[in-house]
Amino acid sequence: MEAGAALLLLSALWGIASTQTFYGDSISIVHPHVEEDGILKVTFHHRQNGRGDCENQSIYTWEDGTPYTALNMTHGLVTDMDDTGQGRWCQTEGQTTVTIITNDTSFRLSESGCCWVSNVNGKTNWTTYAELNVGTRSDTHVLNNCPATTTVSSLRVPQNCFSEYQLLAHDPDGDHVRCRFMSQANVSSNVTLNETTCTLMSMGEVDVGVHVFEIVVEDYPAESINLTYKDGTSDVWDPSNMSLPLCKLSLQFTLEILAKIPDCDAGHVVPKFLSSTPSHGSVLSATVGQRFHLMAEAQAHHASINDFQISGPMRMSKEFTDEAHGKAKLALSWTPEESDAHRVVPVCFTAETNESQSDMRCVVVTVSEASVLQGKVTVRCLSKKMVVAIEKASIPDIDENFLRLKDESCTVTSNSTHIIARTAFSGCGTRLEDEGDFITFKNVIKSIVLPTEIINRRRTVMIDFSCQFPKAMSISSSFKLEDSDYIFTESSFGSFGFSFNIYGNSSFIDKVDPSAYPVEVKMLDMVYMGIKAESELPSVKLFVESCKATPDDNPDNGVFYDLIKNGCLQDETIIVYSPDETTFNFEVQAFKFSGDYNQVYITCSVILCEPESPFSRCAQGCLTDAARRRRRSLSRETESHQIIQGPLQFAWQDVHSAAVENNNFNVAVESHDMPVEVIPPPVSSDTKSSREDWKDKEDFSTNISTSTSAGTNISTIFFACSFLASLVSLAVVVGHFTRKRKAEDCKALIGSDQKS
Repeated sequence: MEAGAALLLLSALWGIASTQTFYGDSISIVHPHVEEDGILKVTFHHRQNGRGDCENQSIYTWEDGTPYTALNMTHGLVTDMDDTGQGRWCQTEGQTTVTIITNDTSFRLSESGCCWVSNVNGKTNWTTYAELNVGTRSDTHVLNNCPATTTVSSLRVPQNCFSEYQLLAHDPDGDHVRCRFMSQANVSSNVTLNETTCTLMSMGEVDVGVHVFEIVVEDYPAESINLTYKDGTSDVWDPSNMSLPLCKLSLQFTLEILAKIPDCDAGHVVPKFLSSTPSHGSVLSATVGQRFHLMAEAQAHHASINDFQISGPMRMSKEFTDEAHGKAKLALSWTPEESDAHRVVPVCFTAETNESQSDMRCVVVTVSEASVLQGKVTVRCLSKKMVVAIEKASIPDIDENFLRLKDESCTVTSNSTHIIARTAFSGCGTRLEDEGDFITFKNVIKSIVLPTEIINRRRTVMIDFSCQFPKAMSISSSFKLEDSDYIFTESSFGSFGFSFNIYGNSSFIDKVDPSAYPVEVKMLDMVYMGIKAESELPSVKLFVESCKATPDDNPDNGVFYDLIKNGCLQDETIIVYSPDETTFNFEVQAFKFSGDYNQVYITCSVILCEPESPFSRCAQGCLTDAARRRRRSLSRETESHQIIQGPLQFAWQDVHSAAVENNNFNVAVESHDMPVEVIPPPVSSDTKSSREDWKDKEDFSTNISTSTSAGTNISTIFFACSFLASLVSLAVVVGHFTRKRKAEDCKALIGSDQKS
């Protein structure tokens, strides 16, 4: 492939070019396209990270001698800086639009400069670049869109808290994205990069200090496509050919490894993002001329969040609010301009404390032009699908035969008055997005161009539609998860539920009816229980991370017994049956807690994962070391949710009880070191004869006690006399044998003397 046209981005005349304050940078290319006269027009945004004074950081000029017809540059504007007055970080963004004449197959941007901030890698000079194939794709009929990626200016993590760090790598065309280290990168020891998930991972302890990372982000088509160039030539692009990416972007950043801290749990000293914050990788929407808002919330119980660090577009405003209980809020707002139309904007943010920093959370904001379509559209949000009806009269000259949903295999229908589209929340390319307190299902009705068409004169149609549900909604009005006892709504997973049942036997078919609770069991009997997950998503995997028994329905009771812990079986009697990925059945031998307890409750912590995610908690299985638990933000999985079942109540066991035979009490009991209390058998509430039998025994005992009371004194005197007589007899016998033994000893002694 030819090298392509080159654009040289000269470093700043002042600022980072002359001092050791370069923290990294990123480039994003905005919807490159070919003008009507065949001239290529490319707009790119360049974000640079540093510290101290960022005002003079990005001045772009065009390389002398390279042909161009127009050039529009903006001076770099500060998008974020340290508000504490310490000058710890800052970021600028500049925009350049160039119109060039080229017959090459690719377009390349490059820049180099000095100097990296002082680092353990020994890096000084830096180089950044981007390369874009300028062929028209056969699947989208436009030029390729490069992946969106960026980082905040200054990343830092305590040494003992660094296990994985997920980067943003979103592709607008749905291509596969791969990340790799630059060929000239000096990679820190004990650090590796998962190229498929774009995740930094530590393979051991990483040295304290500032580490430089130089990464290339590339995209590859999910399926084979043709790329057609300006001169009429074309190439076939095979996704299996990993040497031919459609686009290459450099991503450079620093990660400072801080000293160890006592506790790495998110929310303790290290801030954690709360549920109102969009999930990592969420795709949000903005419209030209309309105010876009993004809210985030974090909490650290034992540290003070003093700021949020952001990486965003020019003119994005940031508002920080400090709240009670270690919480803090971030409010971002931005109004896209005409030049931002069709832009895919990466936005990243972290919560900052003096001791640490939260995980980096990144989203993507897609900017669309202001809608000019005034057609009448009705969207119905049903239990599991969306139905869209477009009034034909409001959009004349539209051929519904060329309309599709986002997944082009999904067509629309029509009647005499309306064009109708139907899609499940989990089908036809419907995308679920987390928007703080709401979850939104989005899709689009769009016009298509057939591969065999050379020209067409149809109007372009692009109608976005969505259904939004509050997270704290009444599930019954929006989702029908009838079989679930516990229902949750969460980012990227929508609504999902769990049922937790007790069964009569090992077939796990016949559930114990709720009216039978508490469920009576006998000691050492087998108890059969089952957990079932239900989700609106087409494919999920259930993972039971823990199950523990407590003597009451408080899962935090200090008296507990682990059945399953960290995904590992703890009780030797447990047998697990998992007929499918959403079912977890198990049996365990009945037991009771020592002491004055006769009930047992079982509380389990359950997680749902995407089955294909290699880093999810489900994929890890049993972890004997809880510290190896991967962070949730690195994979698609839900939070851990607790579900509880019980009580199991222990039935009275058969005991040998008092019986009356021939006017005497004969009690049969087992031998114990401690006194044994003989307890009468329980009274059956529905057996009259049992009550009467026991009453007869009570009456009989009373009669015996009464009839014998008169002779108590005589019996006592008789017993005393007998006892004294026995003692006298015993003394006589002992005296007799003592005298006899002395006589024998004496005789033996005399005999011995005579012999001598």
